[in-house]
Amino acid sequence: MSDKSSTAERPGIVPEDPAAVQRALIEWYEADHRSFPWRETEDPYEILVSEVMSQQTQLDRVVDAWEDFLDRWPTAADLAAADRADVVGFWTSHSLGYNNRAKYLHEAARQVRDDFDGAWPRDPDGLSDLMGVGPYTANAVASFAFNNGDAVVDTNVKRVLYRAFDVPDDDDAFETVASALMPDGESRVWNNAIMELGGVACGKTPDCDGAACPWREWCSAYETGDFTAPDVPTQPTFEGSRRQFRGRIVRLLGDHDGMDLDTLGHRIRVDYTPDGEHGREWLRDLLSDLADDGLVKIEEDDGQITARLR
Repeated sequence: MSDKSSTAERPGIVPEDPAAVQRALIEWYEADHRSFPWRETEDPYEILVSEVMSQQTQLDRVVDAWEDFLDRWPTAADLAAADRADVVGFWTSHSLGYNNRAKYLHEAARQVRDDFDGAWPRDPDGLSDLMGVGPYTANAVASFAFNNGDAVVDTNVKRVLYRAFDVPDDDDAFETVASALMPDGESRVWNNAIMELGGVACGKTPDCDGAACPWREWCSAYETGDFTAPDVPTQPTFEGSRRQFRGRIVRLLGDHDGMDLDTLGHRIRVDYTPDGEHGREWLRDLLSDLADDGLVKIEEDDGQITARLR
């Protein structure tokens, strides 16, 4: 285990020699942690599916969907060969959030097949070339599949570092400290462990003693009793949102070969009025978004507008 920056360069109060901090966390994680099936695999495809599904979705809810998805499309090649409408339909039926994630996951599988000859990129930069794979997801897949990632910095990790080591609420500061703490060549176990710490012991309501937090002897919050944490962005309300109606459209079109504009409008909301606030113009805007995402096709013939899944 190593120290990658001098104490003077690190924000907060990270110990000068972090070896004991590193060892304590890894031993705590390896002794006991939550069991999720994607933690038992090093397959980049299976890990990517879990990461995409886990975005703004509770992990316990993801397990069944992840297993069902892999039963249906066991490999990236299977997913690449699938019909996109089937993938989107699965996403919607399992309430996994934004349907464009299904589209991006499907496209990423095709990229691996067509652009990489079935061989996955092994580092964050290469993985970021895949459709819909941002820096965080690319780093997670590199870490958990190939043990070749950087330190993960998510909401849980920020909360842990802020409380334990008085790291200021600043993205650069969090990145610096997270990188300094992660032992070289151990991104797989380290990133799993520190996210587990934030999810189990150092949640919004901490459970330091009950979860036997391994960092209590170094933790500023544990010593002072001040468990404030950085502000966490709240997810927009789902009820009545564009996301909700986009999902309704995709579900309906998945059950029908095609639907005309007004029939679709009346089916997705009870107050649909063709010329009203939530009428044809509003619905066309939603359909245009879905068309831009490659999920829906809009056809017009003699003034009749029909929407169908691609």
